[in-house]
Amino acid sequence: MNKGASEVKVLVVDDQPMIVEELCEYFESAGYGCVPANSTAQALERYAADEAIGLVVCDLHMPDQDGVELVRALKLIAGEQRTFEAIMLTGHADKQDVIRALREGFSDYYQKPMDMAELLEGLRRGEQALLERRSNVQQLGNLNQRLQELAESIDTLYQDLEKARGQGAHRRADDVEDAPGELPPLFEKLSPRQLEVALLVSQGKTNYQIACELGITENTVKLYVSQVLRLTRLHNRTQLALALAPSASPLHQRFTAH
Repeated sequence: MNKGASEVKVLVVDDQPMIVEELCEYFESAGYGCVPANSTAQALERYAADEAIGLVVCDLHMPDQDGVELVRALKLIAGEQRTFEAIMLTGHADKQDVIRALREGFSDYYQKPMDMAELLEGLRRGEQALLERRSNVQQLGNLNQRLQELAESIDTLYQDLEKARGQGAHRRADDVEDAPGELPPLFEKLSPRQLEVALLVSQGKTNYQIACELGITENTVKLYVSQVLRLTRLHNRTQLALALAPSASPLHQRFTAH
């Protein structure tokens, strides 16, 4: 029966200890590590303490909270960082209870007394769904990281192109409408593209307007704004606008006065 140990643990919850013991013994013989719980309070405590738990098998009708309320509470503990698949066990298959459980996110339900082989197959399907979901989340995270790296690479290429053309940061600034005649020293470390974005921000333009003007995406603009604030050690767009205001303006005097 054992198809190899699973990395995913099973939280088994029922107010009848004999049922919990029987299920744990059966699942463990099939290669699953099990965490037993005889109440919803115990289940919540043990789920919070063990991040390896990814499968939940619980009874619907329990004295303190029912299985649906338990899964709802587990979701609050899990937040956005964890996920799990849940299977409901019930002594009587009331249609409304089943509908309520499925709406809450249970992947399946089994009526007591269970066919253990069928329950195990359901558990394995839940494990497969869980692993696929985790894989998709990981792939999305990797894609976002690659997009950020690509944006940084494009910025580096842009800087190299500007250097090849003999254009420095100050010359690039002259190409932007209403650019100040002399830039504060804290802006000297910016690349031409970063400076260009900073100057457009100082003119009060939104990320969308900047994206349209420069022919880039809003996300890329956000990345540049974040880089500018980090390199200049300014806290927000307002401080950025004040720092780039003309030296004779009240805005610039207010900024330099602090």
